[in-house]
Amino acid sequence: MPSKILSLKKIFFSTYFLAILACFLWSTAFVGIKLGLVYTTPLNFAGIRFFLSGLLILPFAGNWSNYPKLLKENLKPILKISLFQTFLLYSLFYIGISLAPASITAIIVGGGPLFVALMAHLIIKDDKLSLKRLIYILMGFLGILIIVIDRYEFNWKEGKEFWGMVILILANISGSYGNILVSKESRKITPLLLNSWQLMLGGIAIFILSLFAEDHDFGIKPVEYYISLFYLSFLSAVAFSIWFVLLKRPRVKVSELNSWKFLIPVFGAILSWVILPGEKPEIIPVVGMIVISFSLLFISYKNSS
Repeated sequence: MPSKILSLKKIFFSTYFLAILACFLWSTAFVGIKLGLVYTTPLNFAGIRFFLSGLLILPFAGNWSNYPKLLKENLKPILKISLFQTFLLYSLFYIGISLAPASITAIIVGGGPLFVALMAHLIIKDDKLSLKRLIYILMGFLGILIIVIDRYEFNWKEGKEFWGMVILILANISGSYGNILVSKESRKITPLLLNSWQLMLGGIAIFILSLFAEDHDFGIKPVEYYISLFYLSFLSAVAFSIWFVLLKRPRVKVSELNSWKFLIPVFGAILSWVILPGEKPEIIPVVGMIVISFSLLFISYKNSS
C-alpha cells in the first residue's frame, strides 16, 4: 500500500500532471469571463480578478516578516514580470475576448506556446529550435492565420472579431515574454510570493487604467457576476502558482513546458460550445484548432522523445 501511495504522489506532483491540470483550469476561464462580462467592462473585471488572485495566494507564500526585504531585493524583476505577465497580457486578453467569441479566443490564446517557443529560441541560449520544431511551429502559426483570415474585415464596426483576434495575438506575445522573464529573472524569490505580487501589482495597474478608459457602474451586481469573479480569481491563483513552480523546476525548459498548452484550445473551445448560448462549432475555427493542437502536440512529443 505505501508503494502505491508513493506512486500516486509521484504522478500527482509530476510536471506532466501539473501542467495538464493548469491547462484545464485555464481552459475554463473563457466561459467564466464571457459570463462575467455581461455585467461589467473588460479592464475593470480583469483588474479586480487579478488583484484578488494575488491576495488569495499571499497567505501561503511564506514567512511574512521577509516580505519587505524580498520585495526590495527583487523589485525590478517583479515589476517587469507584472508588466508583461499580467498588465499587458490580460489588458489585451480581456479586450480581445470582449470582441471575439470565447471558443475562438480559446483557440488563438491556446496557440501561445508557439510564440513562447519562437521567442525562447531568440532569447535563451540553451533553448534553440531544431528544423523539425520550427516546421511544427510554422504549421501552428498557419492554423492561427486560417482563423484570422476567415474573420478578416478591416473596418472596425464590421470587423470587431478580426481586431479582437489581432489583440489576442499581441496578448500572446506579451505572455510569452513574461514566461521567459519568470524562468530567467526570478531565482531569488519563491514562486508563490512572486506570483502573488505580480498578480496584485498587475491587477491594480489594470484597474487604474480602467478608471480612465471605461465607464463604470459601481453598484451591486447580480450574483452570477460574483460567482464568475471569485471562480476566476481562484483558478488564476491556483493555475499561475502551479505554472510558476514548474517554470522554476530544474531541467524544465520554457518552450517544452508551454507545449502542453495544446490542451487549452481543445478544452476551452469545447466548453464554450457546450455552455455558452450562441456559440457553436464552425468549420474554419475547428480546422484552425486542429492544426494548432497537432502542431503543439508534435512539439510536445519531440520534447519528450
